[in-house]
Amino acid sequence: MLNRKTILIVSVMALSFSSFGSAMAADKTSKYRVYQDDRLILESSDYKTAENYARQFSDSHVEDIGTRQWLWNNYPRYKVYQSGYSSSAWEFATLDQAVREAAKWTHASVRDLQSGGWVWNNYPKYRVYQGDATMASWEFATLAEAKAEAGKWSNAHIIDLSTNQWVWDNIPAAAKETLRASGNKIYHVYQGGNSMDGWAFSYLEDAVNESLKWSNSTVVNSEKGNNVVFSNVKQYKVYQYSQLLDSFIDLDDAIAYAKQYAHTKIINDDASSSGSGRTIWSNYPYYQVFQGETWISDSSSIANAVSYAMKYSNASIRLLDDGTKIWDNYSKLQFWGWNGSSSNDTIRSQVNTTSGLDVVSPTYFTLADGAGGLTDTSNKDTVAWLKSQGYAVQPLVSNQFDANLTSAFLANADAQTKFIQALVNKGAELGVNGLNIDFESLAGKDRAAFTKFIANLTAAAHDKGLLISIDLPRGSVKWNAQTAFDHEKLGGIVDYIITMTYDQYWKGSTEAGSVAGLQWVEEGIQEFLSYGIPRDKLIIGIPFYVREWQIDGSGNLVSNRAVLMKDMPALIASKNAKLTWDEQFKQYRVEYSEGGFQYVSWLEDQDTVKARLELAKKYNLAGVAAWRLGYDTTDLWKTMIQEK
Repeated sequence: MLNRKTILIVSVMALSFSSFGSAMAADKTSKYRVYQDDRLILESSDYKTAENYARQFSDSHVEDIGTRQWLWNNYPRYKVYQSGYSSSAWEFATLDQAVREAAKWTHASVRDLQSGGWVWNNYPKYRVYQGDATMASWEFATLAEAKAEAGKWSNAHIIDLSTNQWVWDNIPAAAKETLRASGNKIYHVYQGGNSMDGWAFSYLEDAVNESLKWSNSTVVNSEKGNNVVFSNVKQYKVYQYSQLLDSFIDLDDAIAYAKQYAHTKIINDDASSSGSGRTIWSNYPYYQVFQGETWISDSSSIANAVSYAMKYSNASIRLLDDGTKIWDNYSKLQFWGWNGSSSNDTIRSQVNTTSGLDVVSPTYFTLADGAGGLTDTSNKDTVAWLKSQGYAVQPLVSNQFDANLTSAFLANADAQTKFIQALVNKGAELGVNGLNIDFESLAGKDRAAFTKFIANLTAAAHDKGLLISIDLPRGSVKWNAQTAFDHEKLGGIVDYIITMTYDQYWKGSTEAGSVAGLQWVEEGIQEFLSYGIPRDKLIIGIPFYVREWQIDGSGNLVSNRAVLMKDMPALIASKNAKLTWDEQFKQYRVEYSEGGFQYVSWLEDQDTVKARLELAKKYNLAGVAAWRLGYDTTDLWKTMIQEK
């Protein structure tokens, strides 16, 4: 934080860095991510570890973090449908598996998800009737099968479903003539709602033959409440998007027609079918690409869909059937902001200038003494107001940056238990979302004790439904092992790690320099990742301040002071300061002379903040945290939210 610098008190300072620099730990930077659909479930530096883990889950894939290309997936190739209905249990890797399942059901089909339409179906071709009655089980793929069933019944006939023609019956000729001569004309042909006197028949076959002369006609039985006993309606309707192209009696004809066009579907409008009104066939590519909520493309190949989607921001890939999202590149940067205050009025004023802020961290709790006392300046009304405005709240918890006090505390198990219980109970009472641990100036000898304390604190917090984030200094892999901060172990314990990537040159520095040069910040990100810290846990700190250095005529540092980012434009204008680009820090160097002294600083503005956001996105990090709110302007946040 501003005006703070971690003092690394190392118990073995006499140890030459060169003696252990060559034995640096292996780089554990995560290179692969495992997802189940669009849910991240693992990061790994090793591909085989990622693939083996992914194999434990259905609908999973392994992704290269740098390119976002899919390296492996187990998404199904084939899917079974019954009258257009399907489920996740009907998805298979091979066609044989899919056909075996589909064969158990009627009106079933198999779709190759990497192509349009069907690769197998058992939709019936013939239907058996006894008189004018039929049953769902009297549908058959072949005429021979239909005849075998019809032969079991008297007064039976068979309709060819591809033409609706009466193709077979076992009704004696004499019986047909008797029915015709009866004069009991109970079968009436309708086209839509219209009929004619000549469209009434005593024998059903005659009514069927008349109906076949008229498109979209039906036969009803007037003795049975005008129930439809035969239909010549073109029930298979072909649509391109929402436009009706044509209708067909025969499903095969409908499919052949639909195949001539892209993005077509066939809807079954047979009122007697359980699948009526349902899409039963489609050549829409299965992988749909969206930008936001707008459809922009589709593909039958996941790889092609990903390649296309990556050309657009805020894009996603969704499955055709149910809209399940299996990939996205939504910008998900979290914006955190420290208040540096517990004042209700200050906190409200600070957040009111922001846009896109997600997490607010008031300065509420402090380790009071080595016995585990807790200093509490929290305000429940402030927390309630922040949450009502949509902010998550993770109050800051500090240790007064007192190494001796903290060592005494970490050596006392009872003190830690007392402190942890009081802290998490208060957090739960306040209704905060988590706690932000900012213990600094720790002695290197307390490394193991501090890690154990954080583990115990995190476990207790999780029991109360609280998250734990921890602030760690931007260090170096060359000497990290000698500090109190075991980055690798802490990364496996807490929910978020915030790397304080500022104070590269701090108030105690012996030469002038940037608060946070961009190259230094990026190297810090790389180092934290090298410890194996998951990217979705890592947040980088960004400074909303600069440090102005006073230099005498001999080039010696005289003093330095912090200048708020929001005050820099007025300072530059009032001092008529000169701005020159500094390639080392990738920032503008600000200089002016006054009273025989030279004043130098490195500019922090909307451009440098934007550059830091780009680094967070480049490395797929969880977000950024600003030290601190109140040093900023409304315009700065307008720029930030555009990069979120």
